[in-house]
Amino acid sequence: MSLIKQPKYIYTYIQHPDEFELSRMEMRSFFGFDTKENYIISDRRVDPSRSPFMEDRLEVYFEADSLEDLEQSLKTWQLNDATFKVVCLNKMDIGNTKKIHHPERRKIEKQIGLSINGEPDLNNPDILLGLLCINDRWYLGKTVKAESIWRKHLQKPNNFSTALSTRVARAIVNIAIPEPEGVRAIDPCCGIGTVLIEALSMNVNIVGRDISPLVCVAARENIAHFGYETTVTKGSIADVTEHFDVAIVDLPYNICTHVSLEEEFEIIRHARRIADRVLFVSVKPIEDLIHKAGFVMKDRSVAKKANFVRLILLCE
Repeated sequence: MSLIKQPKYIYTYIQHPDEFELSRMEMRSFFGFDTKENYIISDRRVDPSRSPFMEDRLEVYFEADSLEDLEQSLKTWQLNDATFKVVCLNKMDIGNTKKIHHPERRKIEKQIGLSINGEPDLNNPDILLGLLCINDRWYLGKTVKAESIWRKHLQKPNNFSTALSTRVARAIVNIAIPEPEGVRAIDPCCGIGTVLIEALSMNVNIVGRDISPLVCVAARENIAHFGYETTVTKGSIADVTEHFDVAIVDLPYNICTHVSLEEEFEIIRHARRIADRVLFVSVKPIEDLIHKAGFVMKDRSVAKKANFVRLILLCE
């Protein structure tokens, strides 16, 4: 049994099978690597509410090979004046470790709680302590449950059937901008503002642009509806004169928009001109156009919805 002195975090994940590739691309963006399991261990601290796929973040304080070892060491641990509650996070299969059913989880929580020198508070604790078993090893530490902020953005005043889902939009913002501080971003084909809303909710410095005046109005209404603020300008990407760190480009696609191959390349070429790093979303292969524009592809995945597939391409 050991007290962890270096930062160590365990993140658990839940996603639909159609979202697996996208969630792993987001994982690589946050942590620099991925895993096929539904958890990842890293020394990097990420707000779990940023991801539409994260369930919990456990900041590991202690780890042990058994509950008995954990109990013994916790007897000398002091929480000072903080109240606490212990919650077992094995409410689903974690990797190869099977779910612990509710009665057994409650029993384990009580067992560990009684070993801690501190005052328990089951209703409003100062510290929520997560207890997690993975591959017969037990971890205990402060836990934070992800808040599904993207879910609040589902009901917009204006919607298009072909617009990105809020979950996909949130994931691609994280992929393009894993660390928002100091980053200036643009969505030059912003549509009704789905990407903008998710980015703004994560304090990303981003502006929008669209060639359609009606769409610009719809985007502004959607953004204001959730209490966010940014600039949405009418105009083509070709007219952008500022330079940005990141651009997120959902290439135009809907029943009313028919972009030729030449027009598509012009959007890609101008994205190369206005930003150092660009994430493209496309419903068809555009790798040749990306390479022709001078980009190097850094990562890729797909986002599926039934039979509809979008390519997610991260380029520099």
